[in-house]
Amino acid sequence: MAAAVRVVVGEDDVLFREGIARILAESGFDVVAQAGDADDLLRKTLAHRPDIAVVDIQMPPGRGDDGLRAALELRDRLPQTGVLVLSQYYDDQYAVDLIGASAEGVGYLLKERVGDIEVFTDAVTRVAAGGTALDSEVVARMLGRRRRDDPLDRLTPRERDVLAQLAEGKSNQGIAEALVVTSAAVEKHVTGIFHKLGLGSSPTGHRRVLAALAYLRDSQH
Repeated sequence: MAAAVRVVVGEDDVLFREGIARILAESGFDVVAQAGDADDLLRKTLAHRPDIAVVDIQMPPGRGDDGLRAALELRDRLPQTGVLVLSQYYDDQYAVDLIGASAEGVGYLLKERVGDIEVFTDAVTRVAAGGTALDSEVVARMLGRRRRDDPLDRLTPRERDVLAQLAEGKSNQGIAEALVVTSAAVEKHVTGIFHKLGLGSSPTGHRRVLAALAYLRDSQH
């Protein structure tokens, strides 16, 4: 039997933090530590070296973006530990800052997603395994921002759906299941998307996410 995914939870609201820990524990994860402020989160994560840290962006002591800064430091100091950041508000810039030059082992979700246990635990599992999980609402906002002569206009409605799923960090199989199409169809759409957007040959793995996000980020200007 595979070992349970080890998690550190960082959240200053005690009830919400304990709720996250309970959801994870009941879903088979091993919550090795909890922290109520960014400094304690760093100490405990560096000590336990878990598979993933689930971090609220706004944490003491500053109650600004202390949690995000702690997450960025963890990304730098513990590259093998995944980081899933929770935010109360939509802010695609947080997602862009968090990912930086690497989409491996990183996630960004709205805090309301914790209530959807399947979505939340899937994101934790994916990020802990070195994958990416971006909130669908953030991706939708990035897709919705248009520019003149936008190459996104070249995409079919289905290709736009696939691009959104791609930017969230889903695999071809995950996209196929979400859109109820075959994996072969997804592969064809992905190839078409990268061709139409001038992104060269179809990247694989994390490069796919970075390419999609780079394009969406540029399309906001």
